[in-house]
Amino acid sequence: MVKTVSLALLPPGTVAKVVSISGGYGKIRRLLEMGLSPGTLIRVVSNSAGPVIIEARGVTIALGRGLARSLIVEVVNLENPDGSGR
Repeated sequence: MVKTVSLALLPPGTVAKVVSISGGYGKIRRLLEMGLSPGTLIRVVSNSAGPVIIEARGVTIALGRGLARSLIVEVVNLENPDGSGR
């Protein structure tokens, strides 16, 4: 079973895959325009007071807390990205 969580809850250094986007049409459209579509791998650069800073598709992006909460992600284990246990 895959555990999903809001991007706003992840600590710096975490790599995750976007699973879905919650929110209204405008919020979803904005995130998709930034290239944050389902399946996109992201890395959290900073997640303290202020915006959540991520790297996605070779670009650094600062997301306000509201947008970050809208991104539902699954944490990726880089040593075993397919989850097979091998």
